[in-house]
Amino acid sequence: MSAAYCAPERIPFAVARHAAVPDTLPVGTPGKVGVLELGFELLGGRTELTRRFQKAPLHIARPLFVDPALPDMPYVMFLTSGGGVLQGDRYRIALECGRGTSAHFTTQTATRLYRMEHDYATQVVELDAGPDSYVEYLPATTIPFRDSRFYQHMRVTVGDRATVVLGERLMAGRLARGERHAYAAYCTDLEVRDGRGRPLFADPLRLVPGERPVTGPAVLDDFGVMATLYVVTGAAPAGVVADAMHAAIAATGLRGGASVLPDDRGAWARILGDRSPEVDAAFVRTWDAVRRLLLHVPAPEYPAGR
Repeated sequence: MSAAYCAPERIPFAVARHAAVPDTLPVGTPGKVGVLELGFELLGGRTELTRRFQKAPLHIARPLFVDPALPDMPYVMFLTSGGGVLQGDRYRIALECGRGTSAHFTTQTATRLYRMEHDYATQVVELDAGPDSYVEYLPATTIPFRDSRFYQHMRVTVGDRATVVLGERLMAGRLARGERHAYAAYCTDLEVRDGRGRPLFADPLRLVPGERPVTGPAVLDDFGVMATLYVVTGAAPAGVVADAMHAAIAATGLRGGASVLPDDRGAWARILGDRSPEVDAAFVRTWDAVRRLLLHVPAPEYPAGR
């Protein structure tokens, strides 16, 4: 499977300008192209994995049914055979959740974007939530190391009456080592559409410390950790969802807030803090508030940093 199959259609110039032939394994060789394609269907009242294709370094363990409040929802953990993302890596994750399914996706641990001297790394994520489905995509924190260059493009399709909960957590670097915004470029694009392909909203992020400030207002200010939670739903009024998220954040004492998505298609929240544990706890608390509002069940107990 070629690197072109996994590469985004467009890559921001801030990342693409670093294109080069690595002096290690070149782009497209085994171990540099990771693919994970999963399909889920509702069978016998339970969501089951019915299609799987994986190519190292990406793979999954067997889906687990560990949530006592939602015993029919599988928890799917993305694994990698390496310790993190390296220069020249090209990853593609495609998740298809059929009508009436429910699923939770996460990662085994924080995603480490290692130092890159040649080229860059990319990841494409495609999530299709069918009608009447409930899907959570909540990966662990991303940590960009010094000189890393990374781009992720995520495209989400939300079917009729479906709910999708998306999360992202980002550290400014290896804070314990005093490394703060030393990466070369961290860029992401989130595009969300309805089941007919009509755009609902988009959220681009361009963090290029060498070109423009990333510590001012509307970015990370002077904080070291940022978390974002998007809730695309029609199961409750958008204002009610935003209020529940805002109340959860306010109770933590951290800087943050929530507002409705365009056309009242849900709500989103952003949390800022100095340390990862406190932001992780606030993130989980906000997710828990969403769950209690929409599903009338709490978030499960598992490590907040996961």
